[in-house]
Amino acid sequence: MSDDAHKHENLIEVPAGTPTAHKVVAQGSAPAFFSAWDLHAYYGESYIVQGVSFDIREGEIVALLGRNGAGKTSTLRAIARVDTPELRHGEIWLDHQPLHTMKSWQAARLGVGLVPEDRRIIAGLTVEENLKLSQIAEPVGWSIERIYEHFPRLAERRDQEAVTMSGGEQQMLAVARALARDIKLLLLDEPYEGLAPVIVHEIERILEGVKELGITTVIVEQNAIAALHLSDRAIILDMGEVVFEGSAQEVLDNADIRNEYLAI
Repeated sequence: MSDDAHKHENLIEVPAGTPTAHKVVAQGSAPAFFSAWDLHAYYGESYIVQGVSFDIREGEIVALLGRNGAGKTSTLRAIARVDTPELRHGEIWLDHQPLHTMKSWQAARLGVGLVPEDRRIIAGLTVEENLKLSQIAEPVGWSIERIYEHFPRLAERRDQEAVTMSGGEQQMLAVARALARDIKLLLLDEPYEGLAPVIVHEIERILEGVKELGITTVIVEQNAIAALHLSDRAIILDMGEVVFEGSAQEVLDNADIRNEYLAI
């Protein structure tokens, strides 16, 4: 069976009556490391992700932006293959593997690391116990020692109950816990949410380090300017559809785009 035939054999079929969306082809000449094609996802009967398509090249950081309710987090969750929203149509490929046929735990084993907005720090465990728990199953990523080198504040609090740390420190732990796995794709959902400006700058510094390591990353962030300064490209969603794809600098330089789709 050809690769194309195998690919479409795994296609998640859309229910009758669901509109189809025009596919957006990623810019650039390098082959895609990650591809989302014509994704349609629902919360019950609420049609949230409406034909989203985009590609990411290996090592890129992409900002997935839009106003509240645009479908950003839902798209990220669909990629991570969590139970909600339900992906009813489309294909998701990472390093030639079909994520759309997988459960969330299978996607995680393949190398998808989701850092959700609520961080999911485990109560009753110390910082170090949270990190070690993430490494119980293969594949293991960074060692605990390497994590502490990149996150010295976590090293200082290694024996502290993790949920008693500040919001910024918990965000550092959430990112570090993802890196403790051998990830190919890092998905960050609102990493700056609710943090003081001084902590935002510290998280930015950490994410700059992630960028230098060449980890392929998608960042969903309401603080669009901060996300754009970190990213190579931007994808903007509106009402569950892709309405813009281009360089991050293009969005920074274009006040009309920012005003129309981001209200900034």
